[in-house]
Amino acid sequence: MATHARAPAEASPAAPACPVTRALGMLQAKWTLHIVRALLDGPKGFNELARALGGCNPVTLSQRLDGLVAAGLVERRAERAGPRRACYRLTDAGRALEEVLAAIEAWARRYPPPA
Repeated sequence: MATHARAPAEASPAAPACPVTRALGMLQAKWTLHIVRALLDGPKGFNELARALGGCNPVTLSQRLDGLVAAGLVERRAERAGPRRACYRLTDAGRALEEVLAAIEAWARRYPPPA
């Protein structure tokens, strides 16, 4: 009886099998890693975070924060100081990206991109 090797099932576009592909899909959106880097200094409110980023429009910042919260990298906590104030802080998973950012920085220092 001949057996036929089955081709590996292809990952659906919604859930690629490669963990690097999944991670890059989550982190590649503009401003995402900048937000993580800014929050490595400690928790920040929305306006403080916007100032730290300098140049990210509020709609984009809000969308990126929502995505980071949904991904479990950032947590949003309501502050008692006002009805619509929130404080954003990295989760353990978000803080673990510090090593990734340090590696990117080391690479960029060694192989500077053209100006």
